[in-house]
Formats: sequence, structure tokens, C-alpha cells
Amino acid sequence: MKIQRDAGSGAPGRLVYVVDDDESMREAVGTLLRSVDLPVQMFASAREFLAFERPDVPSCLILDVRLKGQSGLAVQEQIAQSDLRIPIIFMTAHGDIAMTVKAMKAGATDFLVKPFRDQDMLDAVDHALAADEKRRSADRSVSDLRKCYGSLTQREREVMALVASGLRNKQIAAEMNLSEITVKIHRGQAMRKMESNSFADFVLKAKTLGISWPADESDLQRP
Repeated sequence: MKIQRDAGSGAPGRLVYVVDDDESMREAVGTLLRSVDLPVQMFASAREFLAFERPDVPSCLILDVRLKGQSGLAVQEQIAQSDLRIPIIFMTAHGDIAMTVKAMKAGATDFLVKPFRDQDMLDAVDHALAADEKRRSADRSVSDLRKCYGSLTQREREVMALVASGLRNKQIAAEMNLSEITVKIHRGQAMRKMESNSFADFVLKAKTLGISWPADESDLQRP
């Protein structure tokens, strides 16, 4: 298996994968990326890439449309089905409008026709890595919210759900058969645990987690 490993110890901060059965093209793309200090892993087939143990870092995939025995578009479908979320940049010497539209609709971030300008590839990679970094940051934010939500008591979760539904303390108290002061205490504790410094932020976090008030309390959404 042809894999180009970059020198240096430890996991890279970012990583670019290249899948192309043309060795000269793999080497050319790898050389280009390393010229701007980007770590690269190169593969001669999609099977090798999919079997590779990928580190959990911002990354993108440069994928040739025409591979031996399999099209790059089919590989794109495999990646989607395996729930591997990675920006894909297609490159091909046989590009056409229909192929480009299909690839982009399926989530490709760019589509470069060989021979492409070095700067076009570098720009495409920069855009793809930035997109993956943004996605990972959003995922971490939601994960942190779920951890905070997991620290809430059942009552605090119910109050949060009712607050998110737009009810005032007095209405929540009537819905839950509690005193208004008790509702305020639960809401205050929930806001503190959710690290919300404002009511608007508290509601926004509830919406982000998909929390709503169900007809049956047993249906209350939990992370």
C-alpha cells in the first residue's frame, strides 16, 4: 500500500488525504501540499483509504473521479453511508457538467479538472479544511451542551423545556403544579448548570439541543 507519511512526531494538527491510482499525480499533489507545510497521507485506492485508521483532526480528501475498478462518485457514496464526515475535493481529467453537479449535490466542496493550477488546489484545500474545522467546533459545542444538560435534575429539565416553549414563570408553575418561587429556583439552577448568563442564551441552548415540552413527560428529549 502506497502511503506517504510526513516527517515529525505526534498527531498532525490538520491532515490532507489524497486518493489517486496514478502515482505521478499522487506524488505531484503530495509535493504541492507539503510545500505549504500540510501533512499528507496518500493512497492508491479508496479501499486503502477507508481501511486507514484516521486521527481525529481537521482533514479533507482529494479524490480522483476515475479510479481502477471504482468511480470516485461511488466512493463518495460509500463515505456518506459510513457516516464519515470529511470534505471532498474531486479532481479529474474527464470532468463534465453532469458529473460536477452530481458530486456537488452529494456534498463535494470543490471539483478541479486536470491539469489544474497549483493555487486552485491550495485554495480548495484551505476552504475544505476551514469547513471541517468549523464543523468540528460546532460538534464540540453541542457535546459540551449535552454534558451540561446531563447534570440537570428532572425538574430542571422540565422547567427548561417549558421556558423554551415560551411560557412565563407563572404559567410554568401552573403547568407543573409548583409555586412560582420554586420555578424561579429551578430555572436559576438550570441556567447556572447550562452556563447561561442570560435568558436568551438559555433558550438558545435549549433550542440547539432540540428540547421541547411533550404531552407526556416521559417523552422529554434527552441527549
